[in-house]
Amino acid sequence: MGYDALADFRMDGHQAVITGGAQNIGAGIARALSGAGAKVMIADLNGDLAADTAAAIAAETGNDCRGMACDVTDKAAIDAVVGATVAAFGGISTLVNNVGWGGRHEDPTAIPEEDFIASYKLNTISAYRMSMACLPHLLKAENPTITNSGSFSSAVPAYDILAYGTAKAALNQMMVSIAHMLAQKVRVNSVLIGTVMTEGYGAAGIDPAMQERLMHPDNLTGRPGRAEDVANAMLWLCSPASGWVSGQTINVHGGGSVVRLFGK
Repeated sequence: MGYDALADFRMDGHQAVITGGAQNIGAGIARALSGAGAKVMIADLNGDLAADTAAAIAAETGNDCRGMACDVTDKAAIDAVVGATVAAFGGISTLVNNVGWGGRHEDPTAIPEEDFIASYKLNTISAYRMSMACLPHLLKAENPTITNSGSFSSAVPAYDILAYGTAKAALNQMMVSIAHMLAQKVRVNSVLIGTVMTEGYGAAGIDPAMQERLMHPDNLTGRPGRAEDVANAMLWLCSPASGWVSGQTINVHGGGSVVRLFGK
């Protein structure tokens, strides 16, 4: 048989947990990992949708994909997901902390304190708790990885989503630190995601007119992102193909805005 350049991207024998995987980018990640051969547990606040999405992915890929309810701000719920995954698949080799959300504030000068706290719990602390709950199993696995859905808003000014961007910036620092803590044991990376057009944008308070503008961004590729764009990057970081990559925050955002010294 000839040389297979894609062999290292295969995830056969891996067991993955993907938080927030019932729809949008998370569902795309679940589909990619399942399509590469991994057994996948989708953990989502919407348990019914998680189960439906998992069933559709399993039917498409022919690999074991399951879904269950999980509030990632609840430690007991996290422990239940870890226990169910190990019982079903025999272990955990791959964690994708994909959960994250943040709405706009009409007045960024008057953001309630509780909104900052809630964003930090959802976007930062939940990833820490899930990572630590999975860690004993990751340490037993081959090619163990933790990969995080970050946000480009964590690295650029984003005052209209200040609470969200701040929490995602904290996630970046936390996960790079964990990568160093787990050096030579578990690879840890994050993807800083740009504008990906999903139903979630409407839920975040972006009106149709703004969504239309986002469909035609002035970035280096000339288009908005698709769930598949992020999922493909995640597959690389989770698979043995990226075996020499850890402690990195990687931009997947269409190349960022075009810089023109003299205008258009």
